Amino acid sequence: MSTTATMANSSESERMADPNWWRQAAVYQIYPRSFSDSNGDGIGDIKGITAKVPYLKALGIDAVWLSPFYPSALADGGYDVDDYRDVDPKLGTLEDFDEMVAALHAAGIKLIADIVPNHSSDRHEWFREALASPKGSPARDRYIFRDGKGENGEFPPSDWDSVFGGPVWERITEPDGTPGQWYMHIFAKEQPDFNWDNPEVREDFLKTLRFWSDRGVDGFRIDVAHGMAKDLSEPLPMKVDLEAKAGADGFIDGSHPFWDRDEVHEVYAEWRKLFNEYNPPRTAVAEAWVHETRRARYASPEGLGQAFNFDLLQADFEAPKFKKIIMDNLIAAKETGASSTWVFSNHDVVRHTTRYGLPKGNATAAQGTNAAQDVTATEPKGQDGKAWLLAGGPAEELDVELGLRRARAASLLMFALPGSAYLYQGEELGLQEVAGIPESERQDPAFFRNKGVEVGRDGCRVPLPWAVDGSSFGFGDGGAHLPQPDWFSKYAVEAQDGTEGSTLELYRTALHLRRELQTDEELEWVETGNPEILHFRRPGGWQSMTNFGDTAVDLPAGTVLVSSATLEDGKLPANTTAWLR
Repeated sequence: MSTTATMANSSESERMADPNWWRQAAVYQIYPRSFSDSNGDGIGDIKGITAKVPYLKALGIDAVWLSPFYPSALADGGYDVDDYRDVDPKLGTLEDFDEMVAALHAAGIKLIADIVPNHSSDRHEWFREALASPKGSPARDRYIFRDGKGENGEFPPSDWDSVFGGPVWERITEPDGTPGQWYMHIFAKEQPDFNWDNPEVREDFLKTLRFWSDRGVDGFRIDVAHGMAKDLSEPLPMKVDLEAKAGADGFIDGSHPFWDRDEVHEVYAEWRKLFNEYNPPRTAVAEAWVHETRRARYASPEGLGQAFNFDLLQADFEAPKFKKIIMDNLIAAKETGASSTWVFSNHDVVRHTTRYGLPKGNATAAQGTNAAQDVTATEPKGQDGKAWLLAGGPAEELDVELGLRRARAASLLMFALPGSAYLYQGEELGLQEVAGIPESERQDPAFFRNKGVEVGRDGCRVPLPWAVDGSSFGFGDGGAHLPQPDWFSKYAVEAQDGTEGSTLELYRTALHLRRELQTDEELEWVETGNPEILHFRRPGGWQSMTNFGDTAVDLPAGTVLVSSATLEDGKLPANTTAWLR
């Protein structure tokens, strides 16, 4: 083995053993059903991911975040879990999972698994037992069952709405065939909420976290981390009362009956003790749509350690907004001892290549589940694409070239920031959102429960294009579970691999440079006198400069390491980021 290879392997081994690997990691989210299909059934699977490990390694990421892969009826894209300690047979086996973990680790890539603790599926053995058990039984106490209102219990316990539309309560039929109690589901009716006051629920999730940690999982992404603890003491407040409490600043005192309650952190303190039993400790990141003043508790070293920061995702492409968000979050991270997280796209929102190509004010609420969860938002949302999708995605409203140019600039800026950068599969290809999916082929429950209000999240979950042609553009030997448009061909990995100036090659270059250049989690702003320019310096002498304006500006002296667009005559064009040294 050459000296260079030995040094690289040594560095890789040190990185894998580093307890702080997550602080400045580049994490790539895989939505497994849409990544790569190994058996031609139209659904991505675990073996498909394993086969693409060389691609992931070449991309230069530090970790994979794997969206739910558990047995599921797909009432919510896998976030309705039948069994927390198994793999969906449609996706593979536990042995396939172990092989995937081994392949990722051999490539120097960590694995973060999605955990869904707020609710199970209605096919979970515990819920089936609850339906077959009498009122007041221990089986029902694992979930949230309540008597209905009215003379015969015919009305729900409260008039709260679920995230996916309709009431948050669903009535059951008792074992004797009579109309019975109601159970709570913040999301779809197929997703009954757990009762986290029940010690058995807490113990079972500790068992689940240990099960996957023992199999080599390096960390966990906690779905709806702000929704587990609930105050359902009688009398339950009605919806109008909740809205009155919210006020202009949202629920910033922990008073909401089921979002962001203080008691949830008792659970995470237990989880942290378990995580710290491992060497290196298991990591965790909270999906917590909470007021910015309450995010720090989820990111506490005594809790999960990190929490998603969705602020840039919700912002328009404007320099002052970006700068304020970056400054505020870096200050908050330093105060708590956490590292910040940065993200522009994921499985719940319109891809940022599309958002940035739409007129400002296109929509006022986040797409998909996040709109209903984000009860604490105080700022108007930016270009999120919801209205554009609801209208069928008319082409005249979307500037594809501008959207891609801005997305490349934003991503390169993100990779230069201190903290963790979270990527969503396909963004390294510059993929656009897929609009106009026929109703007959849609899958997201948000669409079916809120027609005319929510178009759902299928457009960002369309299977990836790996080849320029074929029945599914190389996704698999068969078709794809969501329809792929013809224009996917030009975005395919095959079309971009080795092509100078492609988005894929930009990501590869930037991610490998990022790993070499990142040291301390510090940032120094460089004043330019131009409010459309964001220019900062990182330890080690490298700089990032982004031009949010409409005209080119002069670049400072130095060597250009990478840029999101072609540079000419020492100028930084509009909607472009460059790194210099």
